[in-house]
Amino acid sequence: MDDYIIEMRGITKKFPGIIANDEINLQLKRGEIHALLGENGAGKSTLMSVLFGLYQPEAGEILKNGKTVRISGPNDATRLGIGMVHQHFKLVHNFTVLENIILGVETVKNGLLSMAGARNQVMDISRKYGLDINPDAYIQDITVGMQQKTEILKMLYRENEILIFDEPTAVLTPQEIDDLMKIMRGLAAEGKSILFITHKLNEIKAVADRCTVLRKGKYIGMVDVAPTTKEELSEMMVGRKVSLNVDKPEREPGKTVLDVKGLIVKNKATGKNSVDDVTFQVREGEIVCVAGIDGNGQSDLIYALTGLIRLDAGSALIGGTDITNASVRKRGLAGMAHIPEDRHKHGLVLDYPLAYNLVLQRYFEPKFQHGGFLRYNEIYSYSKTLIDRFDIRSGQGVNTIARSMSGGNQQKVIIAREIDRAPKLLIAVQPTRGLDVGAIEYIHSQLIAERGKGTGILLVSLELDEVLSVSDRILVIYEGQLVAELNPNEVSYQEIGLYMSGSKRRAAG
Repeated sequence: MDDYIIEMRGITKKFPGIIANDEINLQLKRGEIHALLGENGAGKSTLMSVLFGLYQPEAGEILKNGKTVRISGPNDATRLGIGMVHQHFKLVHNFTVLENIILGVETVKNGLLSMAGARNQVMDISRKYGLDINPDAYIQDITVGMQQKTEILKMLYRENEILIFDEPTAVLTPQEIDDLMKIMRGLAAEGKSILFITHKLNEIKAVADRCTVLRKGKYIGMVDVAPTTKEELSEMMVGRKVSLNVDKPEREPGKTVLDVKGLIVKNKATGKNSVDDVTFQVREGEIVCVAGIDGNGQSDLIYALTGLIRLDAGSALIGGTDITNASVRKRGLAGMAHIPEDRHKHGLVLDYPLAYNLVLQRYFEPKFQHGGFLRYNEIYSYSKTLIDRFDIRSGQGVNTIARSMSGGNQQKVIIAREIDRAPKLLIAVQPTRGLDVGAIEYIHSQLIAERGKGTGILLVSLELDEVLSVSDRILVIYEGQLVAELNPNEVSYQEIGLYMSGSKRRAAG
């Protein structure tokens, strides 16, 4: 139909042991925001990678403006006006913002780069769409929100008319998410056509016109978003009714599990305290959430508690055991488990198979080694149990290389490994980042179950829904200091926002 700028018909894409896309259909209208919804591993990113030319399908066809096209690679996609912002940004970290935007389509005169014209054009585009940037800043020095704006400008500089956003809000703060939603509406109003991969139902309801749902690689259906409820969307996605509310029974906390006093971490570049005299406790059977806008010291706080960096002052005890200067392994043996913020850097060995990743914290136990030699049968048997229990989806089971798995399933591997160790203290940093509603429901139920067993849980989250629904106490961090201790039953989104932005504070503790 002429009404569709892009049609994908019967797209089939296979990988070893799995059919990622099984005869998928998708139609994108001109000037619409079209959401692509599905669980982790449903085939959303694969389908968009086919459209962008990163993968070649085994079957099916792609039409632009009603005519069949062949997209052999990203250069073909760019020529057809298709651009993509990937979930993990494709930026050169030691290049400037401007250099990244024009990379691959540079203007060259007499063998030399001509930057003046490109700079003017980029700044004109940034002003037009409200994408404020510093063109001379290096990627390694800017926030993830600013990196995303750089990726969007890369598409607009190439005059792409079809824009693909792959999980664009997975690493953004609530304020940055609001900004992105406004930008997307503005782009659609300008006549751009947007494909929006997500699993966040609130965002679909906020910006999408229509929504195509995938489940386990199959096309489930397409709906108009306005008349469709979040509950109906989640049931289409997961195949069953999903509770969007956290069932958290009342529980009286027990003894102190984590006791932190006067913790200070200095920023090596600036000399200032990124964590500034922080004192708090976590007790048995309670979930304490550290809430704040990204970059206010919560990462350094967790790095110091888990042994990834040294603290400059203060102390930390787990169940009365001083772990202030302990190694990472000794902290684990003392009862600490850690779901890290960056699953790739600190959570997984990406080129190891799934089985090895699931025993990273336990391979030295007699159950899994004898005389220094690994007991492979025990490792594989244990790993299969966790794969089944945590619904970890992988093409080749225990032999699946971690790098090849979807982000959500990588996260499940870490959560399974850490929770199964029966810790005294579970530190969970953004545990549901990149997960769909079914997986989020499951992870939240696991956290509540751990709480019920008497585990102390220190949660760090940027998701205010999660902060308010899961936590027993909220500690707000701003510029490295705890500026408030709040009861989630007695505080609003707006009030938390005031503390998070530094507009309001009161003594914590």
